[in-house]
Amino acid sequence: MESLLLWIGRIAGLAGVLIVLAAVVARAGGRYVVGGLQVGTLLQAGIAAMVLGCLAYVARLAERPPR
Repeated sequence: MESLLLWIGRIAGLAGVLIVLAAVVARAGGRYVVGGLQVGTLLQAGIAAMVLGCLAYVARLAERPPR
């Protein structure tokens, strides 16, 4: 389970960073809509993915046995 949480955290965090980066680049280019979604929605989705990644890492840390 620890390994699964670690990979979920990595993948969700990376996906979140890429989504936020796409939203920032689109907005800097003057676009308000990308693929039928508003740029603000993409930004929030990216932030949510990064939060999911952080929560997966915290859950992994909580599962570790105490030393």
